[in-house]
Amino acid sequence: MAKKKFGIAVDEEIVQEVDELVAECDDLGAFIQTESDHAQQVREIIIRKRKSTL
Repeated sequence: MAKKKFGIAVDEEIVQEVDELVAECDDLGAFIQTESDHAQQVREIIIRKRKSTL
């Protein structure tokens, strides 16, 4: 499985899922684009996706 790196390694599958979610939800896109800790944001999104709370 290929990984995409931006400070942390993330599976391409997860990157694609996040891209799809951002495309569907403007608020999520704004959340991702802020100048805060992106690694923490990705972790939160992954956790919420796994728990089906996103």
